[in-house]
This record gives sequence, structure tokens and C-alpha cells, in this order.
Amino acid sequence: MSRFRTQLAGVAFLGVLVLLGWLAVAIYDKDFDDSELVTLRADRVGNQLAPTAEVKVKGVPFGEVRAVRSTRTGAEIDLALDPAKIGLLPGNVSARLLPKTVFGERYVNLVLPDAPRGILRGGDVIGQDHSTNAIELERVLGDLLPLLRAVQPQKLNSSLGAISQALDNRGKPLGDSVVQLQDLLARVNPLMPQFKADVTGLANAADVYTGAAPDILQALSDLSTTAKTIVDTRADLDSLYSSVTGATGHLNEFLRKNKDNLIGVSAASRPTLELLSRYSPEFPCLFDAVNRLKPLMEKALGKGTNEPGLHVTLTVQDPRDKYVPGRDTPRFDATGGPKCYGGGAAAAADGDLGPANSPGERRLVAELLRPALGEVPDWSSVLIGPALRGTEVTVR
Repeated sequence: MSRFRTQLAGVAFLGVLVLLGWLAVAIYDKDFDDSELVTLRADRVGNQLAPTAEVKVKGVPFGEVRAVRSTRTGAEIDLALDPAKIGLLPGNVSARLLPKTVFGERYVNLVLPDAPRGILRGGDVIGQDHSTNAIELERVLGDLLPLLRAVQPQKLNSSLGAISQALDNRGKPLGDSVVQLQDLLARVNPLMPQFKADVTGLANAADVYTGAAPDILQALSDLSTTAKTIVDTRADLDSLYSSVTGATGHLNEFLRKNKDNLIGVSAASRPTLELLSRYSPEFPCLFDAVNRLKPLMEKALGKGTNEPGLHVTLTVQDPRDKYVPGRDTPRFDATGGPKCYGGGAAAAADGDLGPANSPGERRLVAELLRPALGEVPDWSSVLIGPALRGTEVTVR
């Protein structure tokens, strides 16, 4: 009996061990879990979504991944949701497969729709989120994978550890450096518009020089030719400089000796120059009248023609008495300023003296005779006018 009881106890002990093993497996397989199973159909899963991965809604755990199966169109994922929370989810909820960290495994994130419909229940099938944001996020994660492979996470981890060790117990100096950098930026930021304007002006100047570069290069090329010419003629230039130096010395000596005379001449010439300046407006008119009078006088004197010219009978008179001061003192009482006479002659179309005995002819004859005879009467043009026109005149 003792042996039988020992054997029975051994069998019971083995049975208890098997029961505990089965119980552990059943507990691990969630056989006693009353979770609600929901199927998620996804395009792809990847190798980072494993059973027991979390299922969250806005960061709150709602369950876990129970199983992952591949299909012809993608994958099916069994989600075990908390029966106390599944009633809070709408029937049109969708899911995204997101990584916990850059290097961590994925989890299932349930996305609530903008317009919820119905209530999610066990046995329902939900789809993967295909919104624009989800597609962009999936693209970013897909592009990140080759980068992570190139970076080699183990080396990045070592680098981050080294940086952490280097910054350990150096927070205060680093903070002071950040504060100083902030102060520097506070002083630099107001100058940024001026800096931008300077950079823009530099760019504009560079554009101008770029456009003028061919002309500058051509000018430098021409300048090289000029420089070569100067080098070739440097002996002549030295002689020229010597001559100029000597001439400068002579000129300096001349000016030093005659400075008083030059100053005196300038001072004495001032009244004459001022008078010429006052009467300068009539110079063009005077020269024009002389130019027009010259061919008329040549015609009157018979130059270049076979016709008789002007005949003058001269009568010798007794000389005037001697000069008596006070009686013969010249008078400078002319008034009126600069004038232009001979307008009638200037108005004639063919360049002659105008109509016979016209006012213009009388004024011109009077001006011509005034230096020799003084004031003459208006009828003098009757005698002198024909002579100026080329007509033969006999004075008796």
C-alpha cells in the first residue's frame, strides 16, 4: 500500500505539472481571455509587427495583436480588443501601422473617422487608413528605411552615447553659451535688413561688372598696347619731361619778373573789356552787316567788272587850326547802349540796300558817314546811296 500510494502521488504530481504547463500555455495563448476579435486587412505588414503588439487609439491601449496572416492581396491581422472599450469605437474605424520609435517595432493605431457610423463589434472587419496623411506618412517611413540601413543604428547609438557622455555635467556652460548666442542673435537680427540690402546691392554690382566684363577686358587689352607704346618711347618721354621742366622754369622766371606788369595790364584792360562786354550783343549784327556790305562796296567800286566804278572829286581844304584844350576836347556822351542798325538792309531778300532812299538805306548811309562827317542829314542817302549801289555818280 505504501508503494502504491507513492506511485499514485508521483502520477498526481506529474499530472499537476502537465496541468500547470497546459495552463501556462493557455494563459499565454489567451485561451481564457474574453477579448473581442476584430480582423484588420492591410496591404502589407512588414517584419516589425508581431503578435502581442499593442493596439492604441490616440495613445490609449485598446488591445493587442493576436495573429498575423499573409494573403494574396496583403495581410490579415487579428486584433484582440478590450470588451469594455470596443463599444466606444465606431464601425467605420480604420487603422495605421506605425513604429513606436525610429528603431522600434510597430503597433496598430486605430484612426477615428470624421463622420463616425455604427459601433464596432467582435468579428467585424476593418480596413487600413488610405487618407492623404496616411499615404504621406507611409511614404516618409518607407524612405526612412534605406536611410536607417545606411546609418547603421548600432553606430548611431554609439555616437549618441558618446555625445551624451560628452555633455554630461556640462549643462550650465552649454546653457550660458546658448544665452550668449541668443544675445548675439538679438543684436544681429535688427541688422539683417541692411545685410540683405547689402547682399542685394553686391549682387546688382556683380551683374553690372559681369555685363561690363567684355568692355573691361578690351580696355585692359588696349591699355596694354598703350603701356607698350609708352615703354617703347620712354626716351622721347624723358626728353619731353626735361623740356617741359625747363620751359616751366623759364615761364616761372618770366611770371616772377613780370607779375607787376601783368597785373597792371589786367587792371588797365578792365574798363576796355567791360565796355566790350557791354557792347558785345551788337558784334554779331556788326559782323553780319560788314559781310553783307563787302560785296556791295566791291560792286560799287567796280571790282571784277568792266563797268565804271565810283568817281570821287577831291578838294584840298585848308588845314584846321591847332588843337586847343577845352575847345577841341573830345566828348564821350554817347548813350543808348548797344544797338543793331541797318535793319532795312538786313531785311532785303537779295542782300542789297533795300529800296532807294528807304529808311533802312538812310540809316546805313548815316552810320557809314558819321565817323568822317559827323551827323549828316537824311537826304545824304540820295547822293551816296546810288554810289553804294554801283551807279556812276559825278560830284560837281
